[in-house]
Amino acid sequence: MSLDAGTYSGLHTFCDHIPDIGSRAMDPVIVVGAGPVGLSLSLALAGAGVPSVVLDEGPGKEEVRPARTVVLHAESTAMAHRLGCRTLRDEGAYFAAWRTMRRSRPDRRITFEDHPAPLHVPQHALTRGLRDAAAAHPLVQLITDSKLDALEQDGRGITAHTRGAETTWWRGSYLVGCDGARSTVRKLLGIRFPGRTAVERHAVAALRTELPWPGEALLHRSPPQEVTSRPLRDGVWRLDWLLPPRGELVTPDALVTLIRDTLAAWCGGTTPPYDLIDTGVHTLHHRLARRWRDGRAFLAGDAAHLLGALGTQGVEEGLRDAENLAWKLSLAWHQGASDALLDSYEAERRTAVASRLRAADQAMPSLRAGGGLRTYLPGAARSAQSLLTDGHLGRGPLGAEPAYAPPVAVREVPTATEPGGPVANVPVTAPDGATVPLRDLLGQGRLLVVLVAPGTGVWDRRHWLGAGLMPRLAAAVSALPVRTDLLVADRYPGAPAHTVLLVRPDGHLAATFAGVRPAELYEAADAVRAGAPASRVPKPTPSTAAPAPAPAPTPTVVID
Repeated sequence: MSLDAGTYSGLHTFCDHIPDIGSRAMDPVIVVGAGPVGLSLSLALAGAGVPSVVLDEGPGKEEVRPARTVVLHAESTAMAHRLGCRTLRDEGAYFAAWRTMRRSRPDRRITFEDHPAPLHVPQHALTRGLRDAAAAHPLVQLITDSKLDALEQDGRGITAHTRGAETTWWRGSYLVGCDGARSTVRKLLGIRFPGRTAVERHAVAALRTELPWPGEALLHRSPPQEVTSRPLRDGVWRLDWLLPPRGELVTPDALVTLIRDTLAAWCGGTTPPYDLIDTGVHTLHHRLARRWRDGRAFLAGDAAHLLGALGTQGVEEGLRDAENLAWKLSLAWHQGASDALLDSYEAERRTAVASRLRAADQAMPSLRAGGGLRTYLPGAARSAQSLLTDGHLGRGPLGAEPAYAPPVAVREVPTATEPGGPVANVPVTAPDGATVPLRDLLGQGRLLVVLVAPGTGVWDRRHWLGAGLMPRLAAAVSALPVRTDLLVADRYPGAPAHTVLLVRPDGHLAATFAGVRPAELYEAADAVRAGAPASRVPKPTPSTAAPAPAPAPTPTVVID
């Protein structure tokens, strides 16, 4: 499709609708899809000062489905709170503990004194909280009843055509398809989506009842049968029954039988009173898009990958996509970014999701057959119960937050975090002098430099801001090629005094240094941004070219 001058004259650029954006050279980012991933991406971009427009095919209201839920682990919960999602606190439930049973006998109980408990929340509540935050943000524009049907890239940006309430062309600097498993963006870009269909089926029910373990999640296995129960608020539980891969349709009577038999087995042989709220059959697919970037267009969430077997969480992986991509697009929008940085989104996130899918696919035959776990997975000698527990609790090959290959191999000081891994959420002194958890300062599109300085937690900030290493470090940080915040931590796991940590905007450790190393710090920061901004965006495949001149970067540092 080609655009003539008359078509361009009718484009929506949103600059007149978003405060303080009209003079900018860059158009907003177009986000297609208003589920948890699309809304999270728009809010993450807004947190970094980047405007976006969210094209929502639906009416802007979430269908209430208590049996459709999401489990969020610590970093994803922190991200949702940081984005302004207020519903988690009132409508989510933390696991009080995690239990496993095997053939009706208690096997293991895990508590969460030493690490944060998972949060279980209805997906409609998560989406509603993110939508409310987006609707209140001046840099996010939500457009409902707008179905995408065409895309066009050119030398300055990307153009999308929608039909519905706003049947028009929309103009953006970049576009991200967060429009689900049947992604229109992916189809318009001609990107293949290979994988496996119906790798698992689960019958699902949300019901209100009393179980012998209030607030505690349960995995009950009697191979080949498997049932999980996870608590929600107000005495509600989500129960999942693993179904035969090619079994018959689950009738209402069959589901009621499953519920009654399961509750009776857990409650001493007698089915307790229960109120059935919602039911469904959840079919899981494993698919991975061949490409996640095409020039100025990207894929995220279910549009890029489908997973969910063995306790893995597709929504959470989508939130990780949004956090990884947002800071890279924000750097491109504000200062310009190299092609290598924009390509690194696919390289990092696709690799991480592919690893998760591979781990699940390797483990599944042995787990579901009920035999020994003979796979190539790390820790393959561990029990099936342990591997599934890791998937549900966000640990191990099925669940842990990913580590990305660091762009520089700088590790002058060993710490408990390897370069590329997620940083520990230690208290730090923020630019405004407040002491906050480190993860609360993510999502602003800035690098973080953290000085480990024992004792600073008990001294007034004005006494140490100009003492010791701080003046030299502040000067080194002010010369970095990207916007950077300078922070101080009283401690960091495994790090001695005067360790300097370089942290990416998404909370992954880039490098560690023994004291102030201006040249090395600059080199590491330049490697994190993957070099100087490119003057052109690579030719997309198979659509048209999209070169993009970028403004020169303006180094800044905030220490006051």
